[in-house]
Amino acid sequence: MDRVARAPLTPLEGPTRCGFVALLGAPNAGKSTLTNQLVGTKVSIVSHKVQTTRSIVRGIALDGAAQVVLVDTPGIFAPKRRLERAMVSSAWTHAADADVIALLVDANRGLDEDIEALLGQLKDIRKPRALILNKIDLIRRDSLLALAAAITEQVPFDRVFMVSALTGDGVEDVRRWFAETVPPGPWLYPEDQVSDAPMRMLAAEITREKMFLRLHDELPYRSTVETESWKELRNGSVRIEQTIFVERESQRKIVLGKGGNTIKTISTESRKEISEIIEQPVHLFLFVKVRESWADDPERYREMGLEFPKGG
Repeated sequence: MDRVARAPLTPLEGPTRCGFVALLGAPNAGKSTLTNQLVGTKVSIVSHKVQTTRSIVRGIALDGAAQVVLVDTPGIFAPKRRLERAMVSSAWTHAADADVIALLVDANRGLDEDIEALLGQLKDIRKPRALILNKIDLIRRDSLLALAAAITEQVPFDRVFMVSALTGDGVEDVRRWFAETVPPGPWLYPEDQVSDAPMRMLAAEITREKMFLRLHDELPYRSTVETESWKELRNGSVRIEQTIFVERESQRKIVLGKGGNTIKTISTESRKEISEIIEQPVHLFLFVKVRESWADDPERYREMGLEFPKGG
């Protein structure tokens, strides 16, 4: 991904540290919002629609002499379809490979079946573990403490944090603990790099986010966006062509909207945000195509960094 300017960093002190932190949680727990807060800029899309994070997004957070590579995984749930199985399998694979595990729980939802299932599998992962209760602004403190006690009774955690990923409250303490817990070693990325995702991929994810925010429940989350071309122009601007793929003609009409108004709004909002991130004028051209059963195409999985599951 292109480099961006960060806020001034605290001076490097002592030997450098670097490691991977896997953020696990149920759908809509706030993992993407927390990742963006920890990094200090947007690297993962955020939507009220469940399962917006599909591929593994790595955000790079800095704290003193430590570089923390955050692995924002897809929400873990009971998968039914092939794409869902691939997402959940990918999340657990990256958890097993990480140096530190963080379980993010929506405190407003409490200890439900999704969290119970997560805790059952976390018991077998022997790595530093943190419990992060999110959305603390929506629940009373005594309820928060009771929830933390109920969860830690099932699985011991090295640290428990209470945060609001949306406002940033408590996030600084989480970043510092990650920095202190990842192993000693050289940094893997330059100081000004915030993600290892190509800018083309992030641009496609931004458009997908705007599409979901605009259409809400009208469009299945399996719809996808691909950046087909990215051309730097002589005047310093960028021409981007993207294709929105849906599975049925009826969905294509929804994305286009009456008189093309919906696709125009999505394009305007996406272009504005992409331009702010790359700090260049952007000319964005969106196309909508029907690609039936794209979720059964192994090539689409490779593009998202997922392993194609066998079976139906």
